[in-house]
Amino acid sequence: MSHDDTADLTYRPARELARMLRTREVSAREVVGAHLERIGSVNPRINAVVTLCGEQALDEAHAADELAASGADVPPLHGLPVAHKDTHETAGVRTTFGSPVFAHNVPDRDELVVARMRAAGAITIGKTNTPEFAAGSHTFNPVFGLTRNPYDTTRSAGGSSGGAAAALAAGLHPLAEGSDMGGSLRNPASFNNAVGLRPSPGRVPQYPAPLGWSALSVQGPMARGVDDAALLLSVLAGPDPRSPLALDDPGSAFAPPLEAGVRGLRLAWSPDLGGSAPCERAVTDALAPALDVFAELGCEVAVDAPDLSGADDVFRTLRAWQFEATLGPLLDRARDRLKPSLVWNIEEGRKLAGSDVARAELERTRIYHRVREFFERYDALLLPVSQVVPFDADLEYPSGIDGAVQQTYLDWMRSCYHITAAGCPALSVPGGFTPEGLPVGLQIAGPHRADRRVLEIGRAFEEATGHGRRRPQL
Repeated sequence: MSHDDTADLTYRPARELARMLRTREVSAREVVGAHLERIGSVNPRINAVVTLCGEQALDEAHAADELAASGADVPPLHGLPVAHKDTHETAGVRTTFGSPVFAHNVPDRDELVVARMRAAGAITIGKTNTPEFAAGSHTFNPVFGLTRNPYDTTRSAGGSSGGAAAALAAGLHPLAEGSDMGGSLRNPASFNNAVGLRPSPGRVPQYPAPLGWSALSVQGPMARGVDDAALLLSVLAGPDPRSPLALDDPGSAFAPPLEAGVRGLRLAWSPDLGGSAPCERAVTDALAPALDVFAELGCEVAVDAPDLSGADDVFRTLRAWQFEATLGPLLDRARDRLKPSLVWNIEEGRKLAGSDVARAELERTRIYHRVREFFERYDALLLPVSQVVPFDADLEYPSGIDGAVQQTYLDWMRSCYHITAAGCPALSVPGGFTPEGLPVGLQIAGPHRADRRVLEIGRAFEEATGHGRRRPQL
């Protein structure tokens, strides 16, 4: 295989690569080798893949090739290289959570999301960078440093799945799994012209999960295209008895190509979530042409938004409660080794009374019903993923939105976390570019459990626009 052919492999869609591997048009060793070569040449500029296990990956690729040569049926991700988010435990591979406290941690098990990918034939080539304990939507930590945006290396790659999204954009691997509490799949997908799905709670079961009944944080697929995200979701989704929230629908429901049309769908568009999430002008300008695209596809588009009043209190209260519950013991023993914004968020949790959590849960239920009624009138809600374009990588977080001061490291993420509070499945799909060439994502939110519908809408938009095919000039 020539050097050009090798380079070509690193931007192939995952479904196409999987077909080529299944028919033995290419070998797993060639595919893994091409991606390791790409990591070697490009990763030093963006710092997306932070732990590499190249020799192990080539050994696994050799075993995958022997399996295919034996004539056995191969699983759906057979031979596809992936690097896992560094907050997801990987057996025998360093997993730091972006924290100096766990800088030398090597788990003895795969967590469920990793185990499902490996059982489906994916080959682990390393780990991707994340902020400390996935807190915040900008990827930097004291262990591995800063991840940069492949479209402009002076800018943020977003987070917390920032390493994963930057790696996808740069051709370092074709699929990735991420997690999302307040936008950790969606924001980095938006910043890196990639696709990220925050699924309905329970769609992708989580284990181990200390708060097994909490629906605030979910795991889900990331890719360069919507069809590929659906392929990964077909592997990640499906019941597991260890997850009390797991939905019974089999993952195979997402395996067929997303070919349903969107003609006749009723869509709502909100540039600012009814005023609760104002965006930079550059964001709304980049997304304005999307409305014409949907009209041309035969959709009815109206400017409207559900009533999400109270969503800020719901998310911040339950997030602080969850941070204190899971990271409180770490604060007590290693406060000086945690970043200040993390200490602040855990301490906010310590200030809460039971009545505060009760108030948030009562309001979350009211929001759910208001949103449920909203979706009786509309098939989906269109809105910006992020309220800002990829910002200066040297900042901890954007301090202002067109002059409006952002008080905390969470303020600028309302367009994502208000959707979290509503419990909606939400897709980030490439939505356009600023005049400077910075990616801007379109968020497509749907009714509870309508995951396939938001994927189908995203697929139709992606096909009509081609934004996702624009690659960074690395």
